[in-house]
Amino acid sequence: MRGFGSSGRGDRASRRGRRGYRRAARAAWPNRGLALLLVAGGALLGWWLPHAERSRHLGGLSYDPSAAQATLGAIASGVITLTGFVLTAVTLVVQSVQAMSPRLVGVLGYFERSLVLFGALTGTAVYALVVLAQVSDEHVPRLSVTLAIVFVVLSSGAILRSLAELREVVTGGGLVRTVGLQLHAALDREWREPEGPAAGPGNADGEIAADQAGVVQRVDGAALAATAARLGVRVTGLVAVGSYTEPGAPLLRVSPAAPAAGARELARAVRVGPARHIEHDPAYGLRLLVDVAIRALSPAVNDPTTAVQTLDQIESVLLRIATRPLGPAVIRDADGTARVTLARPGWDVLLDLALAEILLYGADSLQIQRRLRALLDTLTRAAPQPRATSFAAYRAALNRTAQTLPDPSLTTTATTPDPQGLGGPPPSDRA
Repeated sequence: MRGFGSSGRGDRASRRGRRGYRRAARAAWPNRGLALLLVAGGALLGWWLPHAERSRHLGGLSYDPSAAQATLGAIASGVITLTGFVLTAVTLVVQSVQAMSPRLVGVLGYFERSLVLFGALTGTAVYALVVLAQVSDEHVPRLSVTLAIVFVVLSSGAILRSLAELREVVTGGGLVRTVGLQLHAALDREWREPEGPAAGPGNADGEIAADQAGVVQRVDGAALAATAARLGVRVTGLVAVGSYTEPGAPLLRVSPAAPAAGARELARAVRVGPARHIEHDPAYGLRLLVDVAIRALSPAVNDPTTAVQTLDQIESVLLRIATRPLGPAVIRDADGTARVTLARPGWDVLLDLALAEILLYGADSLQIQRRLRALLDTLTRAAPQPRATSFAAYRAALNRTAQTLPDPSLTTTATTPDPQGLGGPPPSDRA
């Protein structure tokens, strides 16, 4: 007889849960099995090889008994300590990923892959300890001691590679790229494309398409102009630096169409990679500064002073670009012929990137209100008149948000420009 409120659905759900757990365990067994194999292999090799060296000379570095014992002891203790360090690092990564989403830990499967590294480190330590037990004044297994050093070098290389993966995993961009790659694999496996070739973008005559998915990291305008002049063509960039592109998406338009060899040379001037880099993408630098500011202004952090310090740097950047040519760039060859047109952000786009989100997230912060007003005053004095007109919309937005503060005295405070946010001298006292 079933208990109160129970049904066959609960039993079926329980069975499905157990089957899912068993499937997950079977999927994890290759890594677990390899880790156990490395540990067992280290123990067996550490026992067999010194015995084999008793009957024949197998080479290796020359060690006296005391030096061999000291070396093996240092290797064993050092690797054990290193294993604890790696375990701590993996634990921190798991916690960081869980802070973004607890569900990502199971999706990434990083901990299962790290079991192989634990197996390699533990196997090296066990090997060194087993060999150490067989070193005596009458017998020093030279090759065995030498192999222990080799295993340490290989384990160190594995750790360095793991640390590189850790650096990628703990970043938000690295997480979403990893999940995206797994999703692509699942789509290709489960939802197959229809038979037959499909016409995709970027395949028209005169267009050069991307051959991989990623972010446009750099467009070398000088190289494009030199190649275009030699080929007698004009090139138009269809994507801006920092934009994500899919394989087959058009990157460049060439007029008239270039031969295959020339098209390949033009394509090499566009670098596509997994993530944006600040070296050739100044807008990404602004994006990073804004991310710091809006995170500081989030209710969970509530640190407007950090946001003000970030606005100091944003103001410096905007002052440097206020008088520079922005928007689409035209590059000419040595004869003065326009050869390349590249897509680049204009002044209004960069101003919105630098200020819009900070204004939104800091609307109820006195420091942000005052610091933004001081920033707009500084830019108004430095920027050419056509660009200075862009500040009117932000001043109007600041006035509207100041009117929403709960007290008129706070509204008066918010409408006073202050480069320090709060605490600076009155405007009349400034030099």
